[in-house]
Amino acid sequence: LPLVSFFIGVSSQGEFLVEISGTTVTITCPFEDDGIQWDLPGRAEDTKDRKFIIKDHDSTPANLSCSLGNQKRQLYLNARVCANCEELDALMVAGIITADLLITLGVLILVYYFSKGRKGRASAAGDSRPRGQKMQRPPPVPNPDYEPIRKGQREVYAGLEPRGI
Repeated sequence: LPLVSFFIGVSSQGEFLVEISGTTVTITCPFEDDGIQWDLPGRAEDTKDRKFIIKDHDSTPANLSCSLGNQKRQLYLNARVCANCEELDALMVAGIITADLLITLGVLILVYYFSKGRKGRASAAGDSRPRGQKMQRPPPVPNPDYEPIRKGQREVYAGLEPRGI
């Protein structure tokens, strides 16, 4: 069961088929006859099959070619592989996203209802001051530039009469 399967490289006779399963890469040559010669630098495998299997691929890019007689097709392979990969199809990804959205929506609804129920209790319990019908504001702070007139001190201000101009 391949984890990833895709096409790479277009030729006049068809396409290379590349299948990846774990760290194994299987490449199918576009030629359909037997007697295909594979050429991969650094590997000396003599295979005549249409499929070329690279076991324990280390994800390094490689140039390889397959030839049949005087016809030759080349492929640049740049495939990332991993040993512990899991296959995810579109339905599974959609299910994970849907479940995540439903759980998030459920948490939001729970938080809303719990905060709505605690609003009245939390403010009454947390406030120790008695509440009247309407709290009055304290008088404004007097301006320090003016001193209020007190009884018995009118003579200090007696000379300040309005002058007519």
